[in-house]
Amino acid sequence: MTSAEIRKAFLDFFVKKGHTAVHSSPVVPSNDPTLLFTNAGMVQFKETFLGQETRDYTRATTVQRCIRAGGKHNDLENVGYTARHHTFFEMLGNFSFGDYFKEDAIRFAWEFLTVELKLPAEKLWVTVFEEDQEAEDLWLKTMGISAERFSRCGAKDNFWSMGDTGPCGPCTEIFYDHGAEVAGGPPGSPEEDGDRYIEIWNLVFMQFDRSADGTLTPLPKPSVDTGMGLERLAAVMQHQHNNYDIDLFQAIVKKASELTGEKDLSNSSLRVIADHIRSCAFTITDGVMPSNEGRGYVLRRIIRRAIRHGYKLGQSGLFFHQLVGVLVEQMGEAYPELAKEQANVERVLKLEEERFAETLENGMKLLEEYIATMKTNVIAGEIAFKLYDTYGFPLDLTADVAREKNLIVDEKGFEKAMEAQRERARSASNFGAASKGKVNYNGTTQFIGYTQDNADAKIMAIFVNEQSVDSASEGQDAIVLLGRTPFYAESGGQVGDTGSLTEGMNSFHVSNCQKQGANHLHIGQVTAGNIKVGQIIHAQIDVKARRASERNHSATHLLHAALRSVLGTHVQQKGSLVQPERLRFDFSHFEPISAEQLLEIEKLVNHNIMLNNDVGMNEMDIESAKAKGAMALFGEKYGDVVRVVDMGDFSVELCGGTHVNSAGDIGPFRILSETGIASGVRRIEAVTGEGAWQAIYENDETLLSVAAAVKSDKALVETKVTQLVADYKELEKQLKALQSKMAASQGDDLVNQAIKIGDVSILAAEIQGADANTLRETLDKLKDKLAPAAIVLASVEGDKVTLVAGVSKEITQTFKAGELVNHVAMQVGGKGGGRPDMAQAGGKDPSKLQEALASVQAWAESK
Repeated sequence: MTSAEIRKAFLDFFVKKGHTAVHSSPVVPSNDPTLLFTNAGMVQFKETFLGQETRDYTRATTVQRCIRAGGKHNDLENVGYTARHHTFFEMLGNFSFGDYFKEDAIRFAWEFLTVELKLPAEKLWVTVFEEDQEAEDLWLKTMGISAERFSRCGAKDNFWSMGDTGPCGPCTEIFYDHGAEVAGGPPGSPEEDGDRYIEIWNLVFMQFDRSADGTLTPLPKPSVDTGMGLERLAAVMQHQHNNYDIDLFQAIVKKASELTGEKDLSNSSLRVIADHIRSCAFTITDGVMPSNEGRGYVLRRIIRRAIRHGYKLGQSGLFFHQLVGVLVEQMGEAYPELAKEQANVERVLKLEEERFAETLENGMKLLEEYIATMKTNVIAGEIAFKLYDTYGFPLDLTADVAREKNLIVDEKGFEKAMEAQRERARSASNFGAASKGKVNYNGTTQFIGYTQDNADAKIMAIFVNEQSVDSASEGQDAIVLLGRTPFYAESGGQVGDTGSLTEGMNSFHVSNCQKQGANHLHIGQVTAGNIKVGQIIHAQIDVKARRASERNHSATHLLHAALRSVLGTHVQQKGSLVQPERLRFDFSHFEPISAEQLLEIEKLVNHNIMLNNDVGMNEMDIESAKAKGAMALFGEKYGDVVRVVDMGDFSVELCGGTHVNSAGDIGPFRILSETGIASGVRRIEAVTGEGAWQAIYENDETLLSVAAAVKSDKALVETKVTQLVADYKELEKQLKALQSKMAASQGDDLVNQAIKIGDVSILAAEIQGADANTLRETLDKLKDKLAPAAIVLASVEGDKVTLVAGVSKEITQTFKAGELVNHVAMQVGGKGGGRPDMAQAGGKDPSKLQEALASVQAWAESK
């Protein structure tokens, strides 16, 4: 069976068993800061298992795209060197949310493998958790499997948990026996680490929620979570022992072979490249861009690791991005989003390949500078790791440079630093901790704020210092939970509402509203009297602030659509902040936006505001929303029923926030700034309504001030400023010509100041009034006249010293420009560097300059 046929057979089987087929969630988990990437099929159902959300089905089946390249589950270093480790893989899974449990899960699994796929029972081996007698009886007595192909294992192998906290429970695993000709023994035996018995399916019986202190709390409803790697199963069905020999990989490996010239298809570097293109392409498809932190940092590491393996095969050109096409051919049908984003993925990878070429050059420069200061012949491990970790400079390349210079690298020190980083990554895995929130309360708050600004409501609970109390008095900070509320809880970038809760002379100021599960937490302080559980209060939001937030929130939707219209559909939201005062919108884009493009974007938003389309807000199922063309907002999680916000045909998005009734209510829209905040991520800050008018007034006042300064009026100020700039440039040009003439004159005089050391002319001098360009021009002329020569020239402006040094190329083995310029620079409070024949530096102490220049002769004589 092909991998595509296995995917279909798995989903079809469980649909026939009453399961709902759910499409794979992105590899970036929604609203889960405890995970870098989706690393198992159950991640999108986490809150369902915890009882914090409900769905309109109790059985589900998925083929989930997963990445294990960071945090607790990290297979990156093993990829390419084992038969079954991948950074990206597909997890086949079936799930029960309080529906069936152990017996049906076991029966379904056995039927799929032995009946649907026709795998021989004698080729399968089963394990259970050593304390799970129920599962053992089901396998041996109910299913009738042979006790000779069954074993009990401890918690290390057969008690599952996503992390230190969160859902967990005993599990049973099914292994495939590859035959006696392969070394290794059955699970639980001393020889279990061999490759004969390979785990293909893990059935987790989700019974508990583990807290940070290790306490196991029974989940509301015992559930089932299973996971079976598609790649491992495909290897079995295609009679392969190595995952890289299955159809999904072979097409990519062959293309990588073609691009790199490596003919041996079993070469580990080809396998690394084939694995890494999968994880990189899907990560970019799901909105992650290469950067130096978080998920973007992991993505960058994977890309550069793949490129490094290309270099190992002799490929120094751009090649990695050319693998996207063959990947889409293999997986585009199963994941249409990949095919849709193909051009963008190729663009991102190509740009990163180009940047890595620059990184290699920068890494070489940094390494050369470090080597110049070394006192021993050992490159410190922490330096090698810094080059690798911070600058993407591979260890093996550092080792190559070291060998050329008869040096060695402290690889043990490198590994020690690497392990420290891994430990930091492992400790960051904290699955489930974020779900605990600030209070322990199982109620549900009815949100009525879409249509009401105030309402009477009952106080259901009060928390002070995270402890449940019956009442709170004046001056106390507290969290109040209501049965219903008009207060919007912070979500999707929109800040929580502020306002008041009052009853007679008793009042509570709400400074923020946060969401925990199905509850709205009204955070604030009792400002008068006291409040009590059971009390009926009047909840009133700050209407002015809410309306301002609504204008800005609706404007972010129009801005998102305008960005995609002007810049391209590769633009994806990467985050937002919607406040009453302004809006902030982060999005993926690879270069600064030109002034002309910004103006076009601003005009397009204002045009759609003036169309004054009604803002439609409708609930529908997720598939209907997708068919309508709705875009999901970054970082927000959506259930099966979603809220679609549309403004005509221009903007259609999934959003749970509050909005204006019609686009015209937004008022004028004005962009304040556009900046880069990370590699491939830009940020726009803007204002609407009164804030936009204020920005317009301030711009007008600035224009009036400029007009006055140049003795013009508003209508003619552009012409006047243009003329002044032209005059300035002409004067600047004349000044540079005079400086160059003066420097040339001084340079002619300096020829006679050079001294001879052997056959080499040595010159160290100051040229007054020269800028850096003039110094370099003069240096080049003097090198020609005095060759072979070693020259350092200086100039002073205020308290700043500028230095340039040049050495004739034929003598750079003895005299190096970088060493010469640093010899002078260190004496004037500075440093610098450059090529052996040309270098620059700066300094902060002009008083030491003459003494420093005078020392050059002794420096030269010591060489």
